[in-house]
Amino acid sequence: MKTLKYIQAIIIILGAVTFLAACEKRAYNKEGLEEYAHHYYVAYLPNTNTGVSVQRTAPIQKFAVQFYSAYTRDYDAVAYYKVSTTGIANPAVIGQDFNIVDKNGNTLQPVDGKFSFTFPKAIRTTDTIYVKLLNSSVAGTRKMEIQLMENVADRYRVDTFSTAYTRPVEIK
Repeated sequence: MKTLKYIQAIIIILGAVTFLAACEKRAYNKEGLEEYAHHYYVAYLPNTNTGVSVQRTAPIQKFAVQFYSAYTRDYDAVAYYKVSTTGIANPAVIGQDFNIVDKNGNTLQPVDGKFSFTFPKAIRTTDTIYVKLLNSSVAGTRKMEIQLMENVADRYRVDTFSTAYTRPVEIK
C-alpha cells in the first residue's frame, strides 16, 4: 500500500514537471525589460544606511558610492546627493564643521542644495564623496546625513536603494 502511494506521488511529480516544461517559453530580453533599460541605481558601499562617527580632527572622510549599470550608453548619467540636517539636534554646519570637497581637496558648492556625480557613458563604476572636517571649535557632537537622491532625466533615471541611500555622520 505504501509503495502504491509513493508511485502515485512520483507520477504526479513527473506529470507536473512535464507540464511545466511543455509550457511556451516567453521571449525574454537578456538585457532586461525595456522600461528598465535606462534605469540605474546609486548606493553606498557597503549597501547599508549605517552611520559613522568621526573625530573633528580627522582628515578627509571618504564614502564610496556604487553606480549600478549593465550598459554602455552614448550619454553621461548624473546622480545627485545632498547634506541634510532636517530634524537633527545639534546639526553640523557646512563651512564651519565640514566641507564637501573633490578628490583634490577643492571645496565644492551645491547647486540648488545638491552636489552631483557624473558617470561617463553610464558605465558601472564607483565614485567617492569626500568630506573634509574643519576641526570646528563648537562644543559637542554635530550631526548630518549625506543622502543620495534620485534623478529623473529625459533619457534615463538614476534611483537609490532604500537600504543604502543615506550615510548618517556624527562629528565628535
